[in-house]
Amino acid sequence: MEAKNLNFALYPQKYHNLCSKFSSCGSFESRKCSPCKTGMVSKIYCQRRAVVKALVCRSKAENSDFVGLDSGELNNGSWRKKLAVFVSGGGSNFRAIHEATERGLINGDVTVLVTDKPGCGGALYAREKGIPVIVFPWRSSVPEGLSASDLVTSLRKYEIDFILLAGYLKLIPVELVQAYPKSIINIHPSLLPAFGGKGYYGKKVHKAVIASGARYSGPTIHFVDEHYDTGRILAQRVIPVMANDSAEQLAARVLHEVRT
Repeated sequence: MEAKNLNFALYPQKYHNLCSKFSSCGSFESRKCSPCKTGMVSKIYCQRRAVVKALVCRSKAENSDFVGLDSGELNNGSWRKKLAVFVSGGGSNFRAIHEATERGLINGDVTVLVTDKPGCGGALYAREKGIPVIVFPWRSSVPEGLSASDLVTSLRKYEIDFILLAGYLKLIPVELVQAYPKSIINIHPSLLPAFGGKGYYGKKVHKAVIASGARYSGPTIHFVDEHYDTGRILAQRVIPVMANDSAEQLAARVLHEVRT
């Protein structure tokens, strides 16, 4: 899910133009929401599946021009994007993103890591891989941290095209949202708009899902705006919540969907 949908977010017009020639392949999702067979999947999920129709279509397309562009033109220097990844913890999603860029599954390169916790696992991994680490935000206990305006300046120097939030727990400042409109993407571990907002992160999300009795959960990829988890949804994947699930078990299955 992650690599395909991040590619779609990075190159939406390119995928749209290419996939228009395959409009009769039968794999497109309708933009008009019809009742889901499960009866429990949110209406917004049905609507947003249309956003990734080009990627669904791609799996059935045999056109050599289409495949050639995916493996060739999009992977050359002119199409590869410079990515900044924001993390606060162990960085499991960050590692998956970085590995996907190295394998050519994401048409971009991780240029810099931004974290509010310079000693976190994600920052350690970045340093091991030779990826520069920026600390944000500044606070008295972390004097090397940057202000919002300094962060924007630094990202401009690195010529960053897209910002990916992979377990970053701080609210993105308005200055950054305005500097990178429709260019900041977050991975959230629930089916937004459910179980999103301030305080809903990590295992807290999965505990809330289980406590609510919800039958379905799953990851969401969405654009970031000035608020927690309210930006436009790009893609979601639904998984069932099992009757005997613990927060750890549910988290592991959601993470599996993000990585596949």
